[in-house]
Amino acid sequence: MAKVYFVIGGNLGDREQYIDRTKCLISERVGYILRYSSLYESEPWGFDNGHNFLNQVIIVDTQLSPAAILLEISFIEGVLGRERNGNGFSARTADIDILFYDQQIMLSPSLVIPHRFLHKRMFVLTPLSEVAPDFIHPLFSVTVRELLASCDDKTKVWKYQSVEVAQ
Repeated sequence: MAKVYFVIGGNLGDREQYIDRTKCLISERVGYILRYSSLYESEPWGFDNGHNFLNQVIIVDTQLSPAAILLEISFIEGVLGRERNGNGFSARTADIDILFYDQQIMLSPSLVIPHRFLHKRMFVLTPLSEVAPDFIHPLFSVTVRELLASCDDKTKVWKYQSVEVAQ
């Protein structure tokens, strides 16, 4: 079994409901959710459309390969109404990004692990540091806590709603 770290979220519709549905579909199609962070709200990163994002980091135990997971999360995003317009960053009902797959490093045209921007995004590092502060980034050889402390992203991120962190 592998541990996969995801950031899930969106900024359209009932954001809490979309996150709940995302977690249900991930648990059905990808694996068992071991832990999840609190919900965090943030301004959009990379674009501005006036709708704040709601995000959460989850850690999942899976038997699937990274390529199989990518297919599953693309399917889940589609089921939840995500529309890709090909113009980079945009508003969405559901977004699922693979942050880490154990300590694996993968670089392909369709998938990069660890996620190429995670160390530059406060909306990822803040919830990730809540559930995995001592996880060591396989490329940078520093902990998530250290990445958070050194991140210069000025995007505002705040705790939206406290949820019990599963142990």
